Amino acid sequence: MTDPRIAIVAITKHGATQAAQLAAQLPHAHIVCAEKFAATFAGLANPLRAYTAALRDEIGPLFAAYDQLIFFVSLGAVVRLIAPHLKSKDGDPGITVVDDAGQFVIPVLSGHVGGANACAEQVAALLGATPVLTTASDVGKTIPVDILGRELGWKVEAPKLNITRVSAHVVNGEPIAFVQEAGSPNWWTRPTPLPASIHRFERFEDVDLARFKAVLWVTRRAIDDTLWQQLNERLVVYRPPLDEAAP
Repeated sequence: MTDPRIAIVAITKHGATQAAQLAAQLPHAHIVCAEKFAATFAGLANPLRAYTAALRDEIGPLFAAYDQLIFFVSLGAVVRLIAPHLKSKDGDPGITVVDDAGQFVIPVLSGHVGGANACAEQVAALLGATPVLTTASDVGKTIPVDILGRELGWKVEAPKLNITRVSAHVVNGEPIAFVQEAGSPNWWTRPTPLPASIHRFERFEDVDLARFKAVLWVTRRAIDDTLWQQLNERLVVYRPPLDEAAP
């Protein structure tokens, strides 16, 4: 997996100081800053763009060019800046905000699919700051239905409505059947135990569907339309790559 395209954006003196500290630890990240603070980044290897017009004029190109945007700008200002450019969580970059003092790191947009939550935790660790996560599955330390196994190469297979419905069941602590017939067993990477509401099975046939609100199924089997219809918004399937080890 290639490194994400990251831009670090700063518009104030204190923000530029914090941004320089972060950029020194992320040498592949690009820096975008107000021209009058460009000297703050002298000596760093990071590519630098010093803009002279308004920051709002930079946002469109930034959205197009980067996977992660880390702003040392107030949260309210960032929300107003990015609002005209938002399209979908599947296409928008991850947006993270850091306060001028470098105390708090907040993922604002595309936390899961766009990777802003993971970015915020990485940035917080590098700055000695506190990540402020609001995504329910992260706060509740449970399964992120929409990106489960992504770092292992798993592909999610389900209508978007299923993902929304099943995610709600998961974060509400309702009983979930997790069936793993393929792929690596090392998919649970949180330091906390798997929530008690998640029940693991090795075969789909072992699941009493009447007992569970939803099914998360890691498999290489073909699933026919009849089963999708039977489970009616309760099923999300994950497809591991063919070269991944079985459980």
